[in-house]
Amino acid sequence: MRHYEIILMINPEKNKKIFIIIEEYNKLIHMYKGIIHRFEDWGKRSLSYTIKNLKKAHYFLMNIEVSSECIKELENSFKFNINIIRYFILTRTKAHKKISPILKNKEENKKELNSSVIKINKNIKKK
Repeated sequence: MRHYEIILMINPEKNKKIFIIIEEYNKLIHMYKGIIHRFEDWGKRSLSYTIKNLKKAHYFLMNIEVSSECIKELENSFKFNINIIRYFILTRTKAHKKISPILKNKEENKKELNSSVIKINKNIKKK
């Protein structure tokens, strides 16, 4: 079994189907006795250019350990799924389990925003 990193860009207009689609791929990975080392939902992000008349996409990142048969099956499924705008499969040498920089920055921004709101609320109460 080899390690792979997969980035999926899914049509954000199919909100209800997004997690059904992801669940299907999780089942496929487990059916081939694969391991999901990292799964991140990056949420909706703006595209730098329109793809299929869309300006945004819902991004997902997965680091998995699967057989070559499974990766072929996944890639074939990605190609023929009309809800997937783009996909990227990268071969890795080892499993990556740390939080990605994109998600890390998102969490840090939330913490900064929360601390700023707390400071503002304290200042309002003092007055």
